Amino acid sequence: MNRPLTAAEQALPDPANAAVERIYREWDAALGASDIDAAMALYRPDATLESPLVSHLLGTEEGVVRGRDQLRSFVEVVFANQSPKRRRFRTGYLTDGALLIWEYPRQTPDGDQHDIVEVMEIKDGLIVRHRVYWGWCALAALTGGTR
Repeated sequence: MNRPLTAAEQALPDPANAAVERIYREWDAALGASDIDAAMALYRPDATLESPLVSHLLGTEEGVVRGRDQLRSFVEVVFANQSPKRRRFRTGYLTDGALLIWEYPRQTPDGDQHDIVEVMEIKDGLIVRHRVYWGWCALAALTGGTR
């Protein structure tokens, strides 16, 4: 069974953990700056991303984008349509060196945000699969709710 790494374990010079830490920091920085090139540099050319936001923004039945070119197009649309409730408060991550998981909890010190869980599979220092799970507050924004 996987367990969260302690701060001491995360600080060890393990290449897998270093890649996870880099992706955790750089992905958030790219999101905050709406930097498409920085975001794409974190993904393998054959990466996939799954999210209900894919279907919502692209009008597709399947919530999956495949490959860096499709991913770039999708992320450009995401950056152009950021909701004010899509903030980036988080408190850390869980990893086993190959899987990176963190939560954007609904409740934050500054009020509510979209409740989302990010799951990334890391291979050779890059994201190969990215899955985004939305909680009730975030889904309300997609389905016409008031959140």
